[in-house]
Amino acid sequence: MDEQGRPDRPRGRGAGGAAGRGRDVREEEARAWEALVATARRTVADGLVVGTSGNVSVRVGDTVLVTPSGVPYDRLTPDDVTGVDLDGRRVLGTLGPTSELPLHLALYRGTDASAVVHTHAVHATAVSTLVTELPAIHYMTAALGGPVRVAPYATYGTEELAANMLRALDGRSGCLLQNHGTVTCGASLDQAYDRTAQLEWMCRVWLTASSVPGLTPHLLSPRQLAQAGERLRGYGQGEQPVGRA
Repeated sequence: MDEQGRPDRPRGRGAGGAAGRGRDVREEEARAWEALVATARRTVADGLVVGTSGNVSVRVGDTVLVTPSGVPYDRLTPDDVTGVDLDGRRVLGTLGPTSELPLHLALYRGTDASAVVHTHAVHATAVSTLVTELPAIHYMTAALGGPVRVAPYATYGTEELAANMLRALDGRSGCLLQNHGTVTCGASLDQAYDRTAQLEWMCRVWLTASSVPGLTPHLLSPRQLAQAGERLRGYGQGEQPVGRA
């Protein structure tokens, strides 16, 4: 969640430069941190989060780099690298990880995901309060593995929320969190982010269509989604698409 940024906090002195910072940052981790910060800033620029709400993580080997708790993304520097192991023990940096760490670790321990994006996107959050599953309003539903489920509400930052999320993500690469937001995962930060943007767009389409008085949106059948899924697997340059065709 991480709603409020801290205006002042001590700065690190570079990788391994201060007591308690953990081990030195490896080159691969430094590159991944740079990409993570860019992705976190993109969630703000694209209106998917407000302030420091939401969080982003990426796995590098057995280390999970994650946005720190309560720090505005535009203030993050290479010195702020924050990393934990798969048990949640801090191994890089001095800043505390996001309060939603259980959610991220549950995904890395339970799936083959390499990146996770969690947002409080407006339309997706609105849909999460209305239904238990996002209706199949567009064929790109198939790109997320099928109809997007809504994980039952649980307090943010808890193991209960993480468990609810994992059930909703079974066979999927994205889900909604009831009265909360979105979670998507992927093989890269770009893929996880693009799935988030796609999910928000589909939620906006469904809300717009369903708000027309006297009319009910046409939804795609399971057969139509399966057909779309087959075509999407061969889309583009050998990668599963993450944007609208």
